[in-house]
Amino acid sequence: MEKFGNYQVHVDKAVEWFWSIAPDLVMAMIILLAGLWIIGLVSRILKRYFDRVDYDPTLESFLYSLIRVTLKVILIVLVITQLGVKTSSLIAILASAGIAIGLALQGSLSNFAGGILIFVFKPFKVGDFISAQGIDGTVKEITIFTTKLTTFGNQVAIVPNGPLSNNNIVNYNAEEVRRDKINVGISYDSDIKMAKQILLEICSENDMILKEPVPEVYVDALADSSVVLTLRFWAKNADFWNAHFHTLETLKHRFDEAEIKIPFPQLEVHAAKSTAQREFAG
Repeated sequence: MEKFGNYQVHVDKAVEWFWSIAPDLVMAMIILLAGLWIIGLVSRILKRYFDRVDYDPTLESFLYSLIRVTLKVILIVLVITQLGVKTSSLIAILASAGIAIGLALQGSLSNFAGGILIFVFKPFKVGDFISAQGIDGTVKEITIFTTKLTTFGNQVAIVPNGPLSNNNIVNYNAEEVRRDKINVGISYDSDIKMAKQILLEICSENDMILKEPVPEVYVDALADSSVVLTLRFWAKNADFWNAHFHTLETLKHRFDEAEIKIPFPQLEVHAAKSTAQREFAG
């Protein structure tokens, strides 16, 4: 009976403790439910606002995620405070947890900082074709921690933002136009002037190649097997590769028609005669 009495005392204390915190617990639940409803409402308003306003899709995604995370953190703090946890104690706990998490996730924090730098300085945007970290591809998505590129083979490459923001990036779409450089070797017997004229005619006939700046052709090198001509022209980003491939195919046909040879690598071998061969020949 004594054990039962002790058990009843503990039960009574538990019930008394529950009823003492019940008002705060109910208020915390009300705050939680109301806060989640407000966050959902704000999220819907943001989506409708971003749909109406022509913002950068990357910036929209970043702001949307940041605002939702911030509101949820504020809500958690309000709920915990309502349950009786002092604000000073909560701040100390969060600071300690932040230090521990920061040490454990140094790489992730570096990627997060890199993502912030990319959003702020905008070295590229969604849809740009870039070369970075040994990968060439079109930017598909920029998140806080990583950037997704679609390669030529339609693979998705995921690049961490930390290394990406701290290394060289070549953005091929940063300017509206690009300059192409095509090298072609012709034989030493071919007419250089005619070859240069043909290349310039190809540029003048192709609407994808800009007429200003003026295309130019010059002798770039006197190689072992050929005279190397270099053709330079400008084209809009949307037309660049079509202009490049069309020019290569057309110059081959035109050179064949004009009997201008594009030689294979050649090597002349001169054999020295031995003493016995010279005496026999003499």
